[in-house]
Amino acid sequence: MCGITGFFGFEDKQLLKKMTDTLHHRGPDQKGLFSSKDVSLGCARLSILDLERGQQPIFNENKDIVLVFNGEIYNYKQLRQELEEKGHKFYSETDSETIVHCYEQYGLEFVKKLDGMFAFAIWDALKKRLVIARDRTGIKPLYYFLLKEKLFFASELKSLLQYKEFKPTVNYSELSRFLSTRVSSVSGSLISGVKKLPPANLLVSENGQLSLKGYWQPR
Repeated sequence: MCGITGFFGFEDKQLLKKMTDTLHHRGPDQKGLFSSKDVSLGCARLSILDLERGQQPIFNENKDIVLVFNGEIYNYKQLRQELEEKGHKFYSETDSETIVHCYEQYGLEFVKKLDGMFAFAIWDALKKRLVIARDRTGIKPLYYFLLKEKLFFASELKSLLQYKEFKPTVNYSELSRFLSTRVSSVSGSLISGVKKLPPANLLVSENGQLSLKGYWQPR
């Protein structure tokens, strides 16, 4: 299953560890952390592919692109062959590493090539760009909120609650909807200020700007 979490805009290794620890039940096999002054990424991994070399976070050849990932990419073998023909070098047999090289090759258009269920975050150190993404139909969960120019995201709400400067309150509109239909809205959550990343969307933080980019619609 796996779980991912992280934040953008500051560094706090203790906070990152706490946020990742709350996701242990989603990924008991390995916990991976990446921390820098700009971004922190955490993953609790349930190991399926390449148990030895598939530990997360996953990097590109130069280690200037880093990924944490929850999900499965069904067409990763075909994509890997395509990317190797273009000169990319792989160090694992995982589907997650394919995402890194696909982004490296195609930029923000890369997500259109992915066939699967996923939620992931990519940090591009050269462009100072954070990209978080969710699959086309929202199979994998991903929540986020922005507080004082700091962006937080996680697979589960309780991971976000580890940031103590955030004071959660109930979103009664969403609560009413959930109690009536057992379904929350596409982008809302039961906590005010916390949103779900809508299905088939990228959230991109770059140059001080936060933008939501749709990449697919059903025909």
